[in-house]
Amino acid sequence: MTAEARPSDDTGLAGKVAIVTGGGAAGDGIGNGRAAAMLLARAGVSVLVADRKGDLAQHTVDMIAAEGGTSAAFEADVTKSDQCEAMVAAAVERFGRLDFLDNNVGVGSRGSVVDEEVRIWETVMRVNVESMFLASKHAIPAMIESGDGGAIVNVASIAALLPTGLTAYATSKGAVISLTRAMAVDHGRQGIRVNCVAPGPVYTPMVQAPGMTDELREARRKASLLGIEGTGWDVGQAVRFLLSDQARYITGQTLIVDGGTTLRGPDRHTLFS
Repeated sequence: MTAEARPSDDTGLAGKVAIVTGGGAAGDGIGNGRAAAMLLARAGVSVLVADRKGDLAQHTVDMIAAEGGTSAAFEADVTKSDQCEAMVAAAVERFGRLDFLDNNVGVGSRGSVVDEEVRIWETVMRVNVESMFLASKHAIPAMIESGDGGAIVNVASIAALLPTGLTAYATSKGAVISLTRAMAVDHGRQGIRVNCVAPGPVYTPMVQAPGMTDELREARRKASLLGIEGTGWDVGQAVRFLLSDQARYITGQTLIVDGGTTLRGPDRHTLFS
């Protein structure tokens, strides 16, 4: 039996190419997608930052450029197949290959199956699930063509594991976890790893909407067993790890990033308000 090779500290990220969807954020705020894009760029990844609002994607690119990283902005509605196809083509044309995909888009909703409007249900499923199906559908062949396999991270939510009265949202995030596992089975033999990150009540620009009070923010912080507030950086770090060679033997898994919130089961109105 041959001796096992010692693990390297190299992340294997330098020189690779990634697409991060939902990579914009309001102002200089750090959302999950912007954090992932910036952290990947710091590791030497060339990043195509995609967002439905091109100016927000461009601002992320400008922030990456200020740190000496390499990236490009792309405006896309990832609920549309032709725009996902164009997004992947743009990454390959600009950077020569594609290795990683961070499926990060999502919208919220409130209400039970009785209360929820059908059009809202359909929108949540289209944005939160179908977008990941479409982006992956076009990205995976490009990863295979690049010759070194690849890795995908789908961003779900602890709402999938701890339903809190946001039925359409929780259902869509549960579907993301199932999609992740199915894709891992389908494409493992092609060298493509597929994992999921399930954030808890992290504080991001999307959360900083009307209705978020100091009291509610403090309650969300206290929901963590660690008593600290999660941020987009915490989610971005998890994404970068799962895309790296340090996670080379991990696929089909869901990494919960919530400071232990799911172990406590706080009041439902605290988590996703």
